[in-house]
Amino acid sequence: MSAGDWEVPPQVLSGETADIYFLRTVDVLKAEGLNPVATMEFFAGGRSGILCGLRQALSLLQRVLPVDGCEVWGLGEGEHFSRKEVVLRVTAPYQSYGVYETALLGMLAHCSGWATAAREIVEAAAPVPVISFGARHVHPLVAGVMDYSALLGGCVGASSIEGSRLAGKPAAGTMPHALIICFGDTVQATLAFDRHMPPEVPRVSLVDTFKDEAEESLRVAAALGDRLQGVRLDTPSERGRVTPDLVKEVRARLDQAGYRHVKIFVSGGVDVDRVRAFREAGAPVDAFGVGSYISAAPPIDFTADIHQVDGRPVAKRGRIPGLTPNPRLKRLV
Repeated sequence: MSAGDWEVPPQVLSGETADIYFLRTVDVLKAEGLNPVATMEFFAGGRSGILCGLRQALSLLQRVLPVDGCEVWGLGEGEHFSRKEVVLRVTAPYQSYGVYETALLGMLAHCSGWATAAREIVEAAAPVPVISFGARHVHPLVAGVMDYSALLGGCVGASSIEGSRLAGKPAAGTMPHALIICFGDTVQATLAFDRHMPPEVPRVSLVDTFKDEAEESLRVAAALGDRLQGVRLDTPSERGRVTPDLVKEVRARLDQAGYRHVKIFVSGGVDVDRVRAFREAGAPVDAFGVGSYISAAPPIDFTADIHQVDGRPVAKRGRIPGLTPNPRLKRLV
Protein backbone atom coordinates (compact mmCIF):
# COMPACT_ATOMS: atom_id res chain seq x y z
CA MET A 1 0.00 0.00 0.00
CA SER A 2 1.37 3.39 -0.99
CA ALA A 3 1.13 6.41 1.29
CA GLY A 4 0.21 8.37 -1.84
CA ASP A 5 -0.17 12.14 -1.57
CA TRP A 6 -0.68 12.27 2.18
CA GLU A 7 1.31 14.93 3.94
CA VAL A 8 2.04 14.83 7.66
CA PRO A 9 1.49 18.23 9.33
CA PRO A 10 4.55 19.52 11.21
CA GLN A 11 2.66 19.64 14.51
CA VAL A 12 1.99 15.91 14.19
CA LEU A 13 5.62 15.08 13.42
CA SER A 14 6.82 17.24 16.30
CA GLY A 15 4.53 15.42 18.72
CA GLU A 16 2.50 18.53 19.59
CA THR A 17 -0.77 16.73 18.87
CA ALA A 18 0.16 13.77 21.08
CA ASP A 19 -1.05 13.01 24.59
CA ILE A 20 1.76 14.40 26.70
CA TYR A 21 2.39 11.19 28.60
CA PHE A 22 3.73 9.57 25.44
CA LEU A 23 6.37 12.29 25.11
CA ARG A 24 7.25 11.86 28.78
CA THR A 25 7.52 8.09 28.25
CA VAL A 26 10.05 8.55 25.45
CA ASP A 27 11.99 11.09 27.53
CA VAL A 28 12.26 8.60 30.40
CA LEU A 29 13.32 5.75 28.09
CA LYS A 30 16.00 7.95 26.51
CA ALA A 31 17.30 8.98 29.91
CA GLU A 32 17.51 5.32 30.96
CA GLY A 33 19.08 4.18 27.70
CA LEU A 34 16.16 1.90 26.87
CA ASN A 35 14.70 1.46 23.37
CA PRO A 36 13.11 -1.98 23.14
CA VAL A 37 11.67 -3.33 19.91
CA ALA A 38 7.96 -3.28 20.67
CA THR A 39 5.04 -4.69 18.73
CA MET A 40 1.91 -2.59 18.99
CA GLU A 41 -1.49 -3.73 17.72
CA PHE A 42 -4.41 -1.44 16.83
CA PHE A 43 -8.03 -2.60 16.96
CA ALA A 44 -11.55 -1.19 17.23
CA GLY A 45 -13.04 -1.97 20.59
CA GLY A 46 -16.46 -0.50 20.02
CA ARG A 47 -17.91 -1.68 16.72
CA SER A 48 -17.20 -2.94 13.24
CA GLY A 49 -16.90 -0.69 10.21
CA ILE A 50 -14.99 0.33 7.10
CA LEU A 51 -11.27 0.84 7.68
CA CYS A 52 -10.03 4.27 6.64
CA GLY A 53 -7.06 6.39 7.64
CA LEU A 54 -4.55 3.64 7.04
CA ARG A 55 -2.89 5.44 4.12
CA GLN A 56 -2.33 8.50 6.27
CA ALA A 57 -1.11 6.36 9.16
CA LEU A 58 1.32 4.60 6.85
CA SER A 59 2.58 7.93 5.55
CA LEU A 60 3.37 8.97 9.13
CA LEU A 61 5.05 5.67 9.95
CA GLN A 62 7.22 5.77 6.83
CA ARG A 63 8.54 9.15 7.94
CA VAL A 64 9.44 8.15 11.49
CA LEU A 65 10.43 4.47 11.50
CA PRO A 66 14.07 3.42 10.98
CA VAL A 67 14.94 2.12 7.54
CA ASP A 68 15.85 -1.34 8.83
CA GLY A 69 14.48 -3.68 11.46
CA CYS A 70 10.83 -2.64 11.26
CA GLU A 71 7.62 -4.31 10.14
CA VAL A 72 4.16 -2.86 9.53
CA TRP A 73 1.22 -5.13 8.85
CA GLY A 74 -2.35 -4.07 8.19
CA LEU A 75 -5.66 -4.59 6.48
CA GLY A 76 -6.34 -2.77 3.22
CA GLU A 77 -7.75 0.74 3.10
CA GLY A 78 -11.51 0.40 2.59
CA GLU A 79 -11.78 -3.15 3.94
CA HIS A 80 -14.49 -4.10 6.41
CA PHE A 81 -13.22 -4.89 9.90
CA SER A 82 -14.87 -6.64 12.80
CA ARG A 83 -15.05 -5.52 16.41
CA LYS A 84 -11.72 -6.21 18.18
CA GLU A 85 -10.04 -7.32 14.95
CA VAL A 86 -6.43 -6.17 14.66
CA VAL A 87 -6.25 -3.77 11.70
CA LEU A 88 -2.66 -2.52 12.11
CA ARG A 89 0.46 -4.01 13.70
CA VAL A 90 3.75 -2.12 14.09
CA THR A 91 7.04 -3.69 15.16
CA ALA A 92 9.92 -1.23 15.64
CA PRO A 93 12.08 0.38 18.32
CA TYR A 94 9.53 1.99 20.62
CA GLN A 95 11.17 5.42 20.71
CA SER A 96 10.71 5.77 16.93
CA TYR A 97 6.92 5.63 17.01
CA GLY A 98 5.65 5.67 20.59
CA VAL A 99 4.92 9.41 20.55
CA TYR A 100 2.58 8.92 17.57
CA GLU A 101 0.11 6.52 19.18
CA THR A 102 -2.36 9.37 19.67
CA ALA A 103 -2.13 10.48 16.04
CA LEU A 104 -2.39 6.96 14.62
CA LEU A 105 -5.47 6.21 16.72
CA GLY A 106 -7.09 9.49 15.74
CA MET A 107 -6.49 8.91 12.03
CA LEU A 108 -8.10 5.48 12.17
CA ALA A 109 -10.93 6.51 14.49
CA HIS A 110 -12.24 9.55 12.66
CA CYS A 111 -11.64 8.39 9.09
CA SER A 112 -13.21 4.99 9.74
CA GLY A 113 -16.22 6.68 11.36
CA TRP A 114 -16.76 8.88 8.31
CA ALA A 115 -16.20 6.03 5.84
CA THR A 116 -18.58 3.75 7.72
CA ALA A 117 -21.35 6.38 7.76
CA ALA A 118 -20.82 6.97 4.05
CA ARG A 119 -21.13 3.25 3.35
CA GLU A 120 -24.38 3.10 5.36
CA ILE A 121 -26.09 5.83 3.37
CA VAL A 122 -24.64 4.68 0.04
CA GLU A 123 -26.10 1.22 0.62
CA ALA A 124 -29.45 2.72 1.63
CA ALA A 125 -29.55 4.84 -1.55
CA ALA A 126 -28.26 2.21 -4.01
CA PRO A 127 -28.31 2.30 -6.96
CA VAL A 128 -28.85 6.07 -6.69
CA PRO A 129 -25.42 7.73 -6.24
CA VAL A 130 -24.46 9.83 -3.22
CA ILE A 131 -22.22 12.93 -3.19
CA SER A 132 -20.54 14.17 -0.01
CA PHE A 133 -21.47 17.78 0.82
CA GLY A 134 -20.20 17.77 4.41
CA ALA A 135 -17.05 19.91 4.20
CA ARG A 136 -18.88 22.92 5.64
CA HIS A 137 -19.66 21.00 8.83
CA VAL A 138 -16.07 20.30 9.90
CA HIS A 139 -12.93 22.30 10.62
CA PRO A 140 -11.19 23.22 7.33
CA LEU A 141 -8.01 21.41 8.35
CA VAL A 142 -9.88 18.09 8.32
CA ALA A 143 -12.41 18.78 5.54
CA GLY A 144 -10.28 17.07 2.91
CA VAL A 145 -9.70 14.01 5.08
CA MET A 146 -13.44 13.76 5.77
CA ASP A 147 -14.34 13.93 2.06
CA TYR A 148 -11.62 11.40 1.20
CA SER A 149 -13.15 9.07 3.79
CA ALA A 150 -16.62 9.59 2.34
CA LEU A 151 -15.36 8.73 -1.13
CA LEU A 152 -13.64 5.64 0.22
CA GLY A 153 -16.96 4.68 1.83
CA GLY A 154 -18.67 4.71 -1.55
CA CYS A 155 -19.71 8.27 -2.39
CA VAL A 156 -19.26 8.99 -6.10
CA GLY A 157 -18.14 12.56 -5.52
CA ALA A 158 -17.25 15.12 -2.86
CA SER A 159 -17.48 18.88 -2.77
CA SER A 160 -14.07 19.78 -1.35
CA ILE A 161 -11.12 20.16 -3.68
CA GLU A 162 -8.66 18.65 -1.20
CA GLY A 163 -10.72 15.55 -0.42
CA SER A 164 -11.32 14.91 -4.11
CA ARG A 165 -7.61 15.29 -4.88
CA LEU A 166 -6.67 12.79 -2.19
CA ALA A 167 -9.08 10.29 -3.73
CA GLY A 168 -8.02 11.04 -7.30
CA LYS A 169 -11.42 12.38 -8.36
CA PRO A 170 -12.70 15.74 -9.63
CA ALA A 171 -14.54 17.86 -7.07
CA ALA A 172 -18.34 17.74 -7.35
CA GLY A 173 -20.74 20.66 -7.15
CA THR A 174 -22.05 23.48 -9.28
CA MET A 175 -23.70 26.60 -7.82
CA PRO A 176 -24.74 27.78 -4.33
CA HIS A 177 -27.64 30.01 -3.34
CA ALA A 178 -25.13 32.87 -3.07
CA LEU A 179 -24.62 33.00 -6.85
CA ILE A 180 -28.34 33.14 -7.50
CA ILE A 181 -28.97 35.75 -4.82
CA CYS A 182 -26.19 37.95 -6.23
CA PHE A 183 -27.88 37.88 -9.64
CA GLY A 184 -31.37 38.20 -8.20
CA ASP A 185 -32.75 35.62 -10.61
CA THR A 186 -32.18 31.87 -10.99
CA VAL A 187 -32.32 31.87 -14.79
CA GLN A 188 -29.85 34.75 -15.17
CA ALA A 189 -27.46 33.14 -12.70
CA THR A 190 -27.67 29.79 -14.49
CA LEU A 191 -27.10 31.39 -17.90
CA ALA A 192 -24.03 33.20 -16.56
CA PHE A 193 -22.77 29.97 -15.04
CA ASP A 194 -23.21 28.29 -18.42
CA ARG A 195 -21.32 31.08 -20.19
CA HIS A 196 -18.28 31.05 -17.96
CA MET A 197 -17.78 27.50 -16.66
CA PRO A 198 -15.68 25.05 -18.69
CA PRO A 199 -17.62 22.38 -20.58
CA GLU A 200 -16.64 19.56 -18.21
CA VAL A 201 -18.52 21.22 -15.32
CA PRO A 202 -22.08 19.82 -15.17
CA ARG A 203 -24.88 22.31 -15.84
CA VAL A 204 -26.99 21.71 -12.74
CA SER A 205 -29.17 24.58 -11.54
CA LEU A 206 -30.29 25.16 -7.95
CA VAL A 207 -34.04 25.81 -8.19
CA ASP A 208 -35.39 26.62 -4.73
CA THR A 209 -34.05 30.14 -4.10
CA PHE A 210 -36.80 32.55 -5.19
CA LYS A 211 -39.72 30.68 -6.74
CA ASP A 212 -41.55 27.37 -6.61
CA GLU A 213 -39.16 24.52 -7.40
CA ALA A 214 -41.22 23.16 -10.28
CA GLU A 215 -41.62 26.63 -11.81
CA GLU A 216 -37.91 27.39 -11.54
CA SER A 217 -37.05 24.00 -13.03
CA LEU A 218 -39.16 24.75 -16.09
CA ARG A 219 -37.71 28.27 -16.41
CA VAL A 220 -34.07 27.14 -16.42
CA ALA A 221 -34.87 24.17 -18.67
CA ALA A 222 -36.47 26.51 -21.20
CA ALA A 223 -33.47 28.86 -21.04
CA LEU A 224 -30.74 26.22 -21.41
CA GLY A 225 -32.52 23.47 -23.32
CA ASP A 226 -30.31 20.45 -23.95
CA ARG A 227 -27.39 22.08 -22.11
CA LEU A 228 -29.17 21.73 -18.75
CA GLN A 229 -28.16 18.44 -17.21
CA GLY A 230 -30.01 18.64 -13.93
CA VAL A 231 -31.75 20.65 -11.22
CA ARG A 232 -30.98 20.51 -7.52
CA LEU A 233 -33.70 20.67 -4.88
CA ASP A 234 -32.45 21.98 -1.53
CA THR A 235 -35.64 23.31 0.07
CA PRO A 236 -34.90 24.46 3.65
CA SER A 237 -36.61 23.06 6.73
CA GLU A 238 -38.52 26.34 7.11
CA ARG A 239 -40.33 25.42 3.88
CA GLY A 240 -40.78 21.75 4.70
CA ARG A 241 -37.59 20.45 3.05
CA VAL A 242 -37.59 18.34 -0.09
CA THR A 243 -40.32 15.70 -0.04
CA PRO A 244 -40.99 12.67 -2.24
CA ASP A 245 -44.12 14.37 -3.58
CA LEU A 246 -42.15 17.47 -4.55
CA VAL A 247 -39.64 15.34 -6.48
CA LYS A 248 -42.49 13.55 -8.24
CA GLU A 249 -44.11 16.86 -9.22
CA VAL A 250 -40.89 18.34 -10.58
CA ARG A 251 -40.22 15.17 -12.55
CA ALA A 252 -43.74 15.12 -13.99
CA ARG A 253 -43.67 18.78 -15.02
CA LEU A 254 -40.24 18.46 -16.64
CA ASP A 255 -41.35 15.36 -18.53
CA GLN A 256 -44.59 16.97 -19.70
CA ALA A 257 -42.63 19.93 -21.06
CA GLY A 258 -40.24 17.67 -22.96
CA TYR A 259 -37.26 17.85 -20.59
CA ARG A 260 -36.90 14.18 -19.77
CA HIS A 261 -33.12 14.47 -19.97
CA VAL A 262 -32.97 16.79 -16.94
CA LYS A 263 -31.99 14.91 -13.78
CA ILE A 264 -33.12 15.69 -10.24
CA PHE A 265 -30.63 15.99 -7.39
CA VAL A 266 -31.78 16.20 -3.77
CA SER A 267 -29.81 17.72 -0.88
CA GLY A 268 -30.45 19.30 2.51
CA GLY A 269 -30.61 17.27 5.72
CA VAL A 270 -30.46 13.94 3.91
CA ASP A 271 -29.93 10.94 6.20
CA VAL A 272 -30.56 7.20 5.97
CA ASP A 273 -34.20 7.47 7.10
CA ARG A 274 -34.99 10.17 4.53
CA VAL A 275 -33.24 8.23 1.77
CA ARG A 276 -35.34 5.18 2.61
CA ALA A 277 -38.48 7.31 2.60
CA PHE A 278 -37.68 8.60 -0.91
CA ARG A 279 -36.95 5.09 -2.11
CA GLU A 280 -40.09 3.57 -0.58
CA ALA A 281 -42.24 6.34 -2.06
CA GLY A 282 -40.80 5.75 -5.50
CA ALA A 283 -39.53 9.32 -5.79
CA PRO A 284 -37.41 9.60 -8.97
CA VAL A 285 -34.22 11.01 -7.39
CA ASP A 286 -31.14 10.76 -9.59
CA ALA A 287 -28.56 11.59 -6.89
CA PHE A 288 -28.39 12.61 -3.24
CA GLY A 289 -26.14 15.24 -1.70
CA VAL A 290 -25.34 14.25 1.89
CA GLY A 291 -23.69 16.47 4.48
CA SER A 292 -23.88 16.07 8.23
CA TYR A 293 -24.92 12.40 8.23
CA ILE A 294 -21.36 11.67 7.12
CA SER A 295 -19.44 14.63 8.54
CA ALA A 296 -21.01 14.35 12.02
CA ALA A 297 -20.59 10.59 12.26
CA PRO A 298 -19.03 9.54 15.60
CA PRO A 299 -15.45 8.27 15.49
CA ILE A 300 -14.95 4.55 15.91
CA ASP A 301 -13.09 3.92 19.15
CA PHE A 302 -9.71 2.38 18.33
CA THR A 303 -7.26 1.12 20.94
CA ALA A 304 -3.53 0.31 20.75
CA ASP A 305 -1.73 -2.24 22.94
CA ILE A 306 1.86 -3.47 23.12
CA HIS A 307 1.81 -7.27 22.77
CA GLN A 308 5.50 -8.05 22.41
CA VAL A 309 8.75 -6.50 23.72
CA ASP A 310 12.08 -7.66 22.27
CA GLY A 311 10.33 -10.81 21.05
CA ARG A 312 8.81 -11.60 24.45
CA PRO A 313 5.00 -11.93 24.63
CA VAL A 314 3.48 -9.40 27.01
CA ALA A 315 0.18 -7.62 27.60
CA LYS A 316 -1.66 -5.67 30.25
CA ARG A 317 -4.23 -7.51 32.32
CA GLY A 318 -7.36 -8.44 30.41
CA ARG A 319 -5.45 -8.85 27.14
CA ILE A 320 -3.69 -11.96 25.83
CA PRO A 321 0.13 -11.67 25.55
CA GLY A 322 1.76 -12.19 22.16
CA LEU A 323 0.68 -11.45 18.61
CA THR A 324 -3.06 -11.63 17.98
CA PRO A 325 -3.71 -13.96 15.05
CA ASN A 326 -5.24 -12.33 11.98
CA PRO A 327 -4.55 -14.02 8.65
CA ARG A 328 -6.06 -11.05 6.79
CA LEU A 329 -3.13 -8.77 7.66
CA LYS A 330 -0.68 -8.02 4.85
CA ARG A 331 2.83 -6.68 5.20
CA LEU A 332 2.94 -2.99 4.29
CA VAL A 333 6.50 -2.05 5.33
